[in-house]
Amino acid sequence: MPTMHRSGAAMAWNVFKFCTALRGLGSIMILLVLGVVGVTYYAVVLTNYGPALYDGGVDSFNALLVLVPFHCLLIMLLWSYFSVVLTDPGSVPPTWRPSADEERGEADPLNGQEFNSVQKDLAKPRVRYCRKCNQLKPPRCHHCSVCGRCVLKMDHHCVWVVNCVGALNYKYFLLFLFYTFLETSLVTVSLLPHFIAFFGDGEIPGTPGTLATTFLAFVLNLAFALSVLGFLIMHISLVATNTTTIEVKKKTFFFLCCFLMYLKL
Repeated sequence: MPTMHRSGAAMAWNVFKFCTALRGLGSIMILLVLGVVGVTYYAVVLTNYGPALYDGGVDSFNALLVLVPFHCLLIMLLWSYFSVVLTDPGSVPPTWRPSADEERGEADPLNGQEFNSVQKDLAKPRVRYCRKCNQLKPPRCHHCSVCGRCVLKMDHHCVWVVNCVGALNYKYFLLFLFYTFLETSLVTVSLLPHFIAFFGDGEIPGTPGTLATTFLAFVLNLAFALSVLGFLIMHISLVATNTTTIEVKKKTFFFLCCFLMYLKL
């Protein structure tokens, strides 16, 4: 028993250190996102398509076709990103009570025995209690160990937005994925000719610094476009089925346990 106690304490300590490390990543992840945006802006606008506006003819027209949607999508991307970062995902109201308690009113709240009967009523969702926040948890509410509080309809804690994705900022998160995919796809397509030119025999205009920035911007945006596309498809399917990432993981774990039990039988 003492060994089990020490291992449990060590596990709790490791989880605590992990959550503390995630909190410390906050400003670093925001700076990383802004850094990727800065590298992309430098490669697309200042290095390649911005100077082409002054060349005249077809080059100016092509540059305009790239720069106008690029800036529009960039504005929407940054707006949706900081909306996810700054919007509270949804906290449990301190006055929230189960529906049975609400019907009784504040003058006649549920007592302990009646509250236990509400929890055991199979016809209604089980009332849950968070021991860390010392409060009741509404349906589809989960405790985030990184934020240190319960979040309404919590989907997941995203290190990229340094916030939980929940009931009140999920819309902005979905828009952030959508605009990020469009922006990174546009940048990938617009820089593809310059990327192909790296492997050609002809002379490439520009300094080694600008060429390296263009190469890096292409690789980063291609990687983000492919990865964000997967997340976007997944979250669109979650919206269509009215589920969250946490709920899908719980269902998957449940079916996996049932399958393993079936194999043992």
